[in-house]
Amino acid sequence: MQITVKGHQIDVTPALREHAEAKLERLTKHFDHLHDLSIVLSVEKLLHKAEATLTVSGKALHADAVAPDMYAAIDALADKLTNQVRKHKEKVTDHHNHDVRDARYA
Repeated sequence: MQITVKGHQIDVTPALREHAEAKLERLTKHFDHLHDLSIVLSVEKLLHKAEATLTVSGKALHADAVAPDMYAAIDALADKLTNQVRKHKEKVTDHHNHDVRDARYA
């Protein structure tokens, strides 16, 4: 998975970049077909905002989080994306047992 971290009117320090990559690298634990992740960090007055767009097998998942601290915003963003990836994986996974269905209708 390719992770891109950008800053909008903010300098992205190496510590912020490493924290974001470490938190969002965990998404591959839930689903293997993740292609591209783009993260945009910004500051609006007193609030720190983190946005991300994740490309998952042809579909784009988007999430954003706002917090008084940038690290907290990244953590909240990681939680939201984790929930979206789990939900997407649940939709994609085939839960039907083909052996039982074939035996029943043969």
